[in-house]
Amino acid sequence: MSKPIAGFSKLSKSEKIDWIATTYFQDAENAKSILKSYWNDDEKLQQLHDEFIENTISNFYLPFGIAPNFDINGKLYTIPMAIEESSVVAAASKSAKFWLDRGGFKAEVISTTKIGQVHFIFDGDSEKIEQFFEQTKSKFFAQTESLTANMQKRGGGILDIKLVDKTKDLKGYYQLHATFETQNAMGANFINSCLEQFASTLQTEAKYYDGLSESEKNIQVVMSILSNYVPDCLVKAEVSCKVENLKDNDIKNPQEFAEKFVQAVRIAEIEPYRAVTHNKGIMNGIDAVVLATGNDFRAVEAGVHAYASKNGTYSSLTHASINNGVFKFWMEIPLALGTVGGLTSLHPLAKLSLELLQKPSAKELMQIVAVAGLAQNFAALRSLTTTGIQEGHMKMHLMNILNQLDATNDEKSKMIEHFKSNTISHHAVEEALRDLRLAIDN
Repeated sequence: MSKPIAGFSKLSKSEKIDWIATTYFQDAENAKSILKSYWNDDEKLQQLHDEFIENTISNFYLPFGIAPNFDINGKLYTIPMAIEESSVVAAASKSAKFWLDRGGFKAEVISTTKIGQVHFIFDGDSEKIEQFFEQTKSKFFAQTESLTANMQKRGGGILDIKLVDKTKDLKGYYQLHATFETQNAMGANFINSCLEQFASTLQTEAKYYDGLSESEKNIQVVMSILSNYVPDCLVKAEVSCKVENLKDNDIKNPQEFAEKFVQAVRIAEIEPYRAVTHNKGIMNGIDAVVLATGNDFRAVEAGVHAYASKNGTYSSLTHASINNGVFKFWMEIPLALGTVGGLTSLHPLAKLSLELLQKPSAKELMQIVAVAGLAQNFAALRSLTTTGIQEGHMKMHLMNILNQLDATNDEKSKMIEHFKSNTISHHAVEEALRDLRLAIDN
C-alpha cells in the first residue's frame, strides 16, 4: 500500500516517474518505458507541453483527424477533429459530402455576450444596497479601465453591470451580474480580473457610503467568477433542401426518411433518456473541434447541457421540420470560443488547426464548431432511421478489436474482408482470428 509523499511537486520529472513506477507498478521498468515513449524527441516542444499543467510526466495522445468537404455559408472548409471514438470523423465527413450537393450548411452568430458574477452577502435593507449600487456603478467601470483598455481597442469590454437580488433563494445573497464582449478571445482571464476588481470596489466603496449603517458596510464577497453558462453567446447552424432531394444510396424513399427523421428528433425533444444520448452525439462533433483548436471543451459541455435544460426539462439541442415539401434541420447553441490567447497561441497543433480553418475569427469558429455538431447529429440520426447505428460503427470499431488482439497487417486485411459479409462483435472477431491462425499453423 502506498504512503503519502511530501514535496512531490518539487521533484524532477524523472524523480516523479521513478516514484510512481516503483510505488504503483509490478513492472516498474515497463511503466517507465511506456511513459517515456510518449515524450517528444524535440526537447523544446516537450518542455512546452510539460509547462501546460502541473506534475507532468508524459503526454497523452489523441488521434488528430480531418473531415473535408464542409460548405459553410458558401465557403469550403476541412475541419480538424481530435477524438478517440471510432466513426465520428467518418460520420462528419459523410454528412459534409451529403450536404455539399444540397446547398451546404448555413450558420450565423446571433449574439456573443459572456457573463461573470460577483457573489456576495449583504445583511441589510435591500433598498439601501440598490441605491448604493446605482450611485457607485460608474466606479466599477472607472476602476477597471486599466484592465479593459486593450480589450476596448479591439471592440470589446464590459457591456453592463446589474445588481441582482437573490435573497428569496438564499438569505442575504446578491450578485453583481456583468456582461462582457471579448471579441476573438475566450476571455476567461480578462473577465475574472474585472470581476475581482468589481469585488474590491464593492467592498471599499461600501465602507465610505453614508447611506449604509456600520453593520451594512461589512459586505462579504463570497467569490468572483465567470459563468460557463452563456445563453446570450449563441450560434445557429442549419441545413435544408426539398424532401425529394434527400434521396441517395441509403435513402430510397426520401419522404419516408424525412418523416421518420423528424419523429426521431421530436422523441429527443420530449424524452430526456433519449435526449442525453442524442446530444452526446452532437458533442462528439463539437468537442473534437473545440479540442483540436485549443479551446476549453469542458466549459463548452457544461454550458451546452445547461442550455439543453433551459425550459426545465433536458431536451434535444437540434430540431427538424417538413414544411411545403422542404426538409429543415437546425440547431441553436451557446458557444464561448476564442482564436487568440491560451492554448490557441501555444499548442502547435492548435495553431495548425486554426490555420487549416483559414484563421477564423471567434465568430467564424463558433459557426464551424456548431456545423460540426449538426453534421454529427445528422449522420447519427440518418443511420438510426435507416441501416441502424451498429453496422457502420462496428465496421469502424473492427480495427480497435484487431489491435487489441495484436493482429498483424496481413491478418487485418483478411479480417476486414471476412467481416464485409459477417456480423462484427468482439467474440466473433476473436473466433475468426483464432481460426485464421490455426489454419496458417496447420
